[in-house]
Amino acid sequence: MTSTYNGATLPHLNNQAWSNTVTNTGRGGEPIEILLVEDDPDHADLTMDALGKGKVRNRISHVEDGVEAMAFLRREGKYRDAPRPDLILLDLHMPRKDGREVLEEVKTDPQLKRIPVVMLTSSTDEKDVLGVYERHVNCYIVKPVDFEQFTRAVMSIEHFWFSIVKLPAA
Repeated sequence: MTSTYNGATLPHLNNQAWSNTVTNTGRGGEPIEILLVEDDPDHADLTMDALGKGKVRNRISHVEDGVEAMAFLRREGKYRDAPRPDLILLDLHMPRKDGREVLEEVKTDPQLKRIPVVMLTSSTDEKDVLGVYERHVNCYIVKPVDFEQFTRAVMSIEHFWFSIVKLPAA
């Protein structure tokens, strides 16, 4: 199965709810846990592929909307054994519960509020940018349209958050 991103054909990653993980080797110790909240399967595949090419050892869990994200983060139902993420990559516009609502819940929950949240979205609307920074997003990145630029953007997220920034222990 293949996916496309703005006309480019991409290899399809086998999407099996949250248990689908991409593990990248390259750093000793435990892998970095990343929660990807993205409703567009092509964007999710592209993001996971780019993170899989990075230099930091990571494990990516993917959910498709905000309701699933909060169940994952709270370890409810089928997510009772879900790992606590070190970073959340969050799309803004999603069905059922959008990124703003997820961000608000994460940043007001004493157990979750220290997890960095990167808004990874196609929206360039200044109201969206301001709205999520008012809700304490850690970073707002507009998804580049170009396939190569998108891959570089995702890899730079990984480099910044796991090679430069010192994060608190879970």
